[in-house]
Order: sequence, then structure tokens, then C-alpha cells
Amino acid sequence: MKRENLVKRSFLLVFGLIIMAYGVSLSIQAGLGTTPISSLPYTLSQLTPLSVGAATAAMHGTLILLQIVLLRCGYQPLQLLQLPVALLFGCMTDLTLYSIQNLVPHSYPEQWIYCLLGILLVGIGVSCEVTADVIPLAGEGFILAVCKVCALPFSPIKVCFDCTLVALSCIIGLACRGELIGVREGTIAAAICVGLVSKQITKRVINPLIQKR
Repeated sequence: MKRENLVKRSFLLVFGLIIMAYGVSLSIQAGLGTTPISSLPYTLSQLTPLSVGAATAAMHGTLILLQIVLLRCGYQPLQLLQLPVALLFGCMTDLTLYSIQNLVPHSYPEQWIYCLLGILLVGIGVSCEVTADVIPLAGEGFILAVCKVCALPFSPIKVCFDCTLVALSCIIGLACRGELIGVREGTIAAAICVGLVSKQITKRVINPLIQKR
């Protein structure tokens, strides 16, 4: 990969992470449940001194370790760059959540507006991150590792991964507080729509822009 091309892709990755962080933060502010990938970090942040960003970075660090365990000698050291990417995304999540802390919805329809806007931004962020094709986030890296070891396609493993995170969030919330934390109807909407939004953004916006260049 040429140096100039790598720089452009890296900028696209960082841009995608910022947009994704704002999407996650809007989902949290909406109060209708976070996205599946953020459900576990959010639940942990409500039960521990960790911020959402710190819990996100900790989860991604754990996923990196699991990749090493799964792949063993087949693990590529270059993938350790997932760790600084995870730390950057965690910091961005905290910063964006702080920057919009005064945006509080006052009605159920307004909550859905925040939620849908969050889903849109997460979808755009995912599209940018995937298109950049530099270093995947640890969640995606873990899924790819499972696919490689088990010789299974990406999509069903992705669904199982998201369902596992949501299930863990539900179990931890019920065990510690007797209630669901950060898992509501918005979580289901995000699970269904983020992938669709990302696919359409890539097809109709990002790919045409790249082709024009």
C-alpha cells in the first residue's frame, strides 16, 4: 500500500471512529438502549467506576487477547495495532458523550429521533472504518479470528457475537440490579438497522466518491 494511500485511509479510519463515537453517545443519550457492540461496556460503566470509554477499551483489549488465544502462532503482530485504535475509540466515546451531555430528550418521540440519528451515525462510522481497511476494531478482528478457526462465514458469527454481548449485558444487569441496563427497543433497532445503513452509505456515498478520485 502506498504511503499517500495509507495516510488517506488512516484519516478515513479516524473520521469513522469519531462519527461512530458520536453515534454511540447519541444512542446512550436517547435512553432507549445502546447499540449491541456498546451494550456490555455501557452496562459495566453503570456498575463500576469505569467510564463508557474505559469499559469499551477494556472490552476491546479482552477481545484482542482472545484473538491471540484463538489464532496462536497464526496471530499477526500487526493486529496489535487494534489496541491503540481501541484506546482512541474509547477516548472519543467519552469525549463525545461529554460534549452532548446537555442534549436530553424530553419525550418518547424525541428519544427515537436521538436513537435513529445515533444509528445513522454508527452506520456511517462503520462504513468509513470498513472502507479504510487499515486496522479493524477488536470486535471485528475477533469475529474474523473465529471465522478463520471455525471455517464459518462472517455474517452468522457477527450476529452470534452481537447477541452474546446483549445477552451478557442482560445477565449482568439482572444479576446486579434486577433490571436491564442499556438494553431496550433501541438496541433491537440498532441490531437491525446499523448494518443496512452501513451497506447503503458504502454503496451510494463512499464508493462513488472513491471512484471519482
